[in-house]
Amino acid sequence: MNRKKLIEDIVALYRKTATQLPDDITDAFNRAKRGETSVLATETLAILSENLTCARKESKPICQDTGIPIFYIEHSSKYKESEIEAIVKEATDRATDQRILRPNAVDPITDKNIGNLPVIHFREGNSGLKIELLLKGGGSENLSTIYQLPNLELAADRNLEGVRRCVLDAVFRAQGKGCPPYIIGVAIGGNAEEVTHFSKKQLMRKLDDKNAEVELAKLETRLQKEINQLGIGVGGFGGNATALGVKIITSPRHPASFFIGVSFSCWCLRRQSLCIG
Repeated sequence: MNRKKLIEDIVALYRKTATQLPDDITDAFNRAKRGETSVLATETLAILSENLTCARKESKPICQDTGIPIFYIEHSSKYKESEIEAIVKEATDRATDQRILRPNAVDPITDKNIGNLPVIHFREGNSGLKIELLLKGGGSENLSTIYQLPNLELAADRNLEGVRRCVLDAVFRAQGKGCPPYIIGVAIGGNAEEVTHFSKKQLMRKLDDKNAEVELAKLETRLQKEINQLGIGVGGFGGNATALGVKIITSPRHPASFFIGVSFSCWCLRRQSLCIG
């Protein structure tokens, strides 16, 4: 492993992620523009589109909040996780020094800014090194939530209809906070820790993929349609585009528990990947 080269590659990955949206997000954003009927929402989408063009052209961050760096790293047995972690941290410091990233880590006790601290999830794979990066903004992160079924307030039972009610409730309660149109990740089952992790991991899925579980694929489509019927719209200004996509996953649950995790991304879902070997 060429340490110097990998650090440079990760810094470049940071720059690309902060300044360029993935093609599937850009395509969904452009479809939202074409399908908008609200004058205010149309004007807002045009401003956001101009921002995207300027960010790419000038290689400057799309948003002033460059988010929390979250890495999903799959590696073969020849790579040591401790070495990769050290490399990622050094690349993060360099990206912060180069102002690719805004310093976003604050000590909760002293309230002092300490730069940026990446969150890293490792998984061993068969070959090479795959690095996926998500820059998760604070506004949309603040909307993320967990529900438990049954939920008497929502008349939601332990089934997919109950899940549907919880997701719609989460979006309705958001009321335009966190910069919609959203991309929404949902995790069903598991425990409280798992649904938080898995719902956020769903944001790494391509918007144009199709869920392998037929019932979940149907629910994803239905939820996106119903969320857009809420009329919250871009920036909370009203209109047709409240969600660009909904992605759902399940995991086995304990008989006593039925958790639902809901993770939000703002309209500029900043994720990119890097493959080596």
